[in-house]
Amino acid sequence: MMMLQDGSLQLLCLTASSGVPLFTRGASKQLPFSVIGSLNGVHMFGGGQGVVLSCCETEGGGKVVWRVFQDSVMLIAVSGGGGQGGAGSSSSSKEEEIRLQRLLENVWNCMVLVLGQDELANVRNVERLKRDLRSCFSLIDQLLEDRQEGILGNLTHCADTLLPPNPALLQEAVEGFAQAADSEFGCLIVHGRIAAATEKWWRLAPQEVVLLSALMRSLSASGSASCDYPVFLPQGSPTVAHRLLRFQLLPGADVCVLCGPSPSLHRAESGLVGRFWSPLVETLRDCLAVGERCLPGSVSLRPDVLALLLINRETRRSVSCVRTSTIHPLGDAPLPSKARCWELLKLFYIFSTTRYFSQEETLCVSPEERVQRGNTEDFVLGFSHQPLQCYLVTEECKSYGLQTPQHQLFLLIPLSVPTFALRTVATQTLSDITAATAL
Repeated sequence: MMMLQDGSLQLLCLTASSGVPLFTRGASKQLPFSVIGSLNGVHMFGGGQGVVLSCCETEGGGKVVWRVFQDSVMLIAVSGGGGQGGAGSSSSSKEEEIRLQRLLENVWNCMVLVLGQDELANVRNVERLKRDLRSCFSLIDQLLEDRQEGILGNLTHCADTLLPPNPALLQEAVEGFAQAADSEFGCLIVHGRIAAATEKWWRLAPQEVVLLSALMRSLSASGSASCDYPVFLPQGSPTVAHRLLRFQLLPGADVCVLCGPSPSLHRAESGLVGRFWSPLVETLRDCLAVGERCLPGSVSLRPDVLALLLINRETRRSVSCVRTSTIHPLGDAPLPSKARCWELLKLFYIFSTTRYFSQEETLCVSPEERVQRGNTEDFVLGFSHQPLQCYLVTEECKSYGLQTPQHQLFLLIPLSVPTFALRTVATQTLSDITAATAL
């Protein structure tokens, strides 16, 4: 079967009952209609024989993943293979499968977020649905490209956060702004990450928080200073729309609320934005200055930490960063580039959470897979205990994972750091961050 070139990714969306293509996104070189028909046909054939086909691998190392939602829409992700490993070549296939399964789940919920579940579950007019789905493309493309460094929520389903130097001031402003807008759901986004939010915002389902942040990034990229956008909450309100009011405070800083019919966009923009946020311009600039580090200056990280991902397991919030190390590379081995560090961090996260660490949400999203083999390797099933730490040494760097009842920490560390010192680096890093912040 003809596949895509190495490293490329294509998403196909079809009606589940008849296989009519609704849209194709991803790789510039699209798969021929005959191949799309074959991908749909083999899944339908398996279903007719009582077999659920969820994933297969091609001879060239490519991956095909299927998922049907609401017995109405079928999503197919086709990967051209050639993806770089990082958790060992033998495990790269599993990492790719998990990432594609998570992608399909995110895309479906993105479609529900924009269009609502009723329109997707009850397809009355295919041509009209095709037109309506175009409004999802910018958000779907953001999920497909996955190029924004530091945004890992699409994979972890934990909210990407930025920890500001003056959290109390921003928290008070967000809560006051939301209350004045007749809402209990308010959020401040800085550099694409949540800097402050109301209690009700954090009570939304973790995936809803992640997708709303992604939508905010998409709307911000459009260049508009404000907007009034209808949204459905995939879990909390999939059939009844809410209004998302978004306002740009400074370049890189946006505030939003979820509300009902009132207030109007004009009233909120003219009467509320300046009232609550004009006095905090300098505070917002200080927050913006935190930048990609996502941690305030009060947190001092060890120089031998290349990258980190810290997850609060209770609140489903995370902070991540990649930094330039001052450690001299071991021998002639160069340090991984910044982009490569982000990729290795994602791969190590999948490696650790599918083999050792427990998860509040299962990454393998197919219900059939959950029943058949869950989310762990076979050799883990016999463990009588829950691993709390793990490490991995590759040709590029060393990785270390640490799990406590409240946190999960994933680190990338230069090869020059002795393996016996990795645990000390991890425990000190976790202590330094938690002692200085509320994460």
